[in-house]
Formats: sequence, C-alpha cells, structure tokens
Amino acid sequence: MKLKNLLDGVNVKEIIGDENVEITDVRADSYSVTKGCLYICIKGLKCNGQDYVRQAVKYGANAVLTEKPCDTFVTQVIVDNARKAMSIIAANYYGNAHKKLKIIGITGTNGKTTTTQIIKSIMDESGEKCAVIGTNGVFYGNKTVETGMTTPDPLVMHKLFADMVSDGIKYVVMEVSAHALYFDKVEGINFFIGVLTNLTQDHFDFFGNMEEYKKAKKKLFEKGRCKYILANADDPFGQELIKDENALSFGLNNPSDVFCINVKKFINKTEFVLNLFDQIYNIKINLIGEFNVYNVMSAAAVAALCGIKGDNVFKGIKKIKKVSGRMETVYDGDYKVIVDYAHTPDGLGKALRAVKSTCSNKVVCVFGCGGNRDDSKRKIMGKISGENADFTVITSDNPRYEDPMAIIYEIEKGIIPVSKNYVLVSEREEAIKYAINYAKKGDVVLVCGKGCEKYQEKLGIKRLYNDKDTIMNVIGGKEFDKGID
Repeated sequence: MKLKNLLDGVNVKEIIGDENVEITDVRADSYSVTKGCLYICIKGLKCNGQDYVRQAVKYGANAVLTEKPCDTFVTQVIVDNARKAMSIIAANYYGNAHKKLKIIGITGTNGKTTTTQIIKSIMDESGEKCAVIGTNGVFYGNKTVETGMTTPDPLVMHKLFADMVSDGIKYVVMEVSAHALYFDKVEGINFFIGVLTNLTQDHFDFFGNMEEYKKAKKKLFEKGRCKYILANADDPFGQELIKDENALSFGLNNPSDVFCINVKKFINKTEFVLNLFDQIYNIKINLIGEFNVYNVMSAAAVAALCGIKGDNVFKGIKKIKKVSGRMETVYDGDYKVIVDYAHTPDGLGKALRAVKSTCSNKVVCVFGCGGNRDDSKRKIMGKISGENADFTVITSDNPRYEDPMAIIYEIEKGIIPVSKNYVLVSEREEAIKYAINYAKKGDVVLVCGKGCEKYQEKLGIKRLYNDKDTIMNVIGGKEFDKGID
C-alpha cells in the first residue's frame, strides 16, 4: 500500500520525502520493524518512540511518522497527534473493516465485562454472530485472543476487526477503557451504540481526579460518534448524557426508558420484572447483586436497539450461568466462596452489600490494593470492608514495585476506626487459606480484586497465579457450576 493511501483522513502537517513510497506493514515498536514498514513514533510515559528512529530505519523502515522532524533519510510524515494518526492509519491498513461491523462500545468504572457477556449470550441465542473484546480477552467464533489489555492497541484491534469480518461477524461488543479513550485508541471508529454503566473513583494515579477521569470517558460520547447513547439514569454522569437527543436510559431510581421493579435478591440468584421499552418480562438470573440488575438492563436495551426480538433477549439472559471472575461462585458447600474483580471503592462496597443482604451468617472479605496505582482509595476500601464485612483479611493484590506490607498498612488505616475484626496476611495464597479455614457453616468468603486474572505482578515479574485455582487447591474440591433450578 502506498504511504499516501495510508494517510487518508490523517491530519498531516508536512511530508518530507516521497508520499508514494510503498508500505508493507505498520509498527509502533522499533524492535518489531521489518523491511518496508511505516514506523510510528509514539510518546509514552517513560520513553519516546522518536528516540528509536535510527534503529527502526536500520531494521528496514521505509517511512516514519513523528510529531517533530528527525534526522533520517527516509520519508517523514509530521503530524500534531501521532496516537490519533496511528488509529486512523491502522484502520486504513486493514481496509477499514470496522465500518463493516456494528460496534457497541461499553465504558464505565464497573460492569463492563459482565454487560458484554450478557449481550453476547443474547446475540448467540438470536443466531447473530457476535465478537467480544474486553478485560478477559477477545472472543469470536471459536477463537480466543489474549491481548493483555481491556481495549487493544489500534494496530492489534483493527487487525482483529479485519479477521472478524472474514469470519462473518456482524456485531462487536467491546469494553472501552478510560485509558483507551485518553490515548485515542478508538479514534475514527463510529459506534452503533455507546453505553455508560456508571462512573465512580478509579485510576486517580493517572487521571488525578474525577473531573479528568470523566473527561476521558466523555470522549466516547462526543457529538456524532455514537448513533445511540445508552446511559445509567441513576448515575450523575449518566444524567448529563441522557440530555443528548440520541440518548436512551436505564435505571431503577429515576425515570428511564428501560427499568425494573420488584427486585428480589437471593444468595444464588436475583429475580425482577424488566420493562424493556414497554415490553414486560419476568427475569430470573444466576447473577447476584443489584448492580447485575443494571448490567442486565443495559444489555437488554442494547439488544433491543439492535433489533433482537424480545423472546431471544429473555432466553439469552436466562442462559447466563456466570461471568468468569465476576461475582462467581467457585465453591458452594457448608460455606460459599465467591470471586469478584472488585478493585475500586464502589465495586467493593457493592459486592459486599450484595453478599451481606442474602448471607445467612458471616461475610469474610479477602482483598488488597494494587501497587503503583491510585493510593487514595486504599484507606477508603479498608473502611468499606470494615463496615460491610464481618471479618476482613487484608492482603496483596499486584504489589508491582511497592512493598506489599506498606500497601496493607495503608489499607489498615481505613479499617481501624470502624472494625477490630480483621487480620493482615501478606501472601495472597495464605490469606485465602486463612479466610477459608476461618469460615463456618453458612458463611460466605468473598475474594476481591483479581477476578479471573492469571498472574500476580511483583517487582516487574508476572508469575502465574489465579484466585480460583488457589481456592480449589485449599478446598480440594471441584469448581462450582450450577444453574438456576
């Protein structure tokens, strides 16, 4: 492909050299450059791709795209924003496959993964070919792709889109993270539906405050980017979004286009009456917690906007047994063990209250906080667990480059004023073992923070680790997998 064709739609300031040079590949990693590549210089948090232009050219790059001219003999494309340019170039390189797909983008602090899985179940029930992109990976047809990111980088994402089109995929349901929006990973993509699940504290280590975090999320809903906007009417940010003329709403507490009544919560299921654009359904799901009612409402609304018949919506919802690592019952015997991804104050509080409202005895919570991330939430989460759990085991999450015990002591500062019923256990495996051994008949052990993650990161090394595997090793039983009776 000629360079000038790759640049279609890119805001180019200047081209130094031949715009008709032939490009055989596009790369943003100098170490992966091959002969004939366009090398895109991306400025990261720790290094600048422009510092590696000489290396990229040595490996065979035919052209480079930068934000500032550099000393090289190959063609240079100068742009204001290399990240935006990369997203558009990636789309062009892979034939703008995204335009042949109906893409549903889901953003929010919590609930994204579960919502995508419910939508996928509904689409499967309807016979529609649907792909999912998110924290747990990429799934379409019989393929599973691990990208290591909630929202893949553009060069990976658009390659996936092209393969999805080849596989006959019609719908793509994707989680769109705040970081992806901030870094313009989805620049140039027009979404069929943009969904807001909620907005609560997260990623303050990067964004600094709620306003900047919200500003990043808001980019998904810029004018003309989504054909439809679907927002949580019970969320303050959602209230802002539903003022848009193309916006629809879901909620429990405020007037909404999609809503539920008669919500009944049980230890293994939730029941409610769903009003889906004036169609009424009696819903019974294996998922627990009021937050999952919101996830079902948004998923059902998305399906309806896609033209899926109500009966298939109902059947698809009913088929969801569990979502891996999201309020997932791993063991159910004399006591119950549940794993959840909750790693924010809002997520932890909702998970604990959901379990507490249906537990016949004590709730034992195991959780920690990640290192080199938002440290302001540590005391808050300690307080939340102290107020809502009967007993807390504070432990490690992904300590990264921080001292695990230093993180644990910060969490402890939040729990001290509200509870004496806690213990500190540095090693996560030992913490889970402690909680399970502590549990009595009728108790629920809630293990939060990592969900279905398959690693633990410490001092730059990711070692194999999984909460569910640890739980089953301690118990010595088989994974629980039971549907609604």
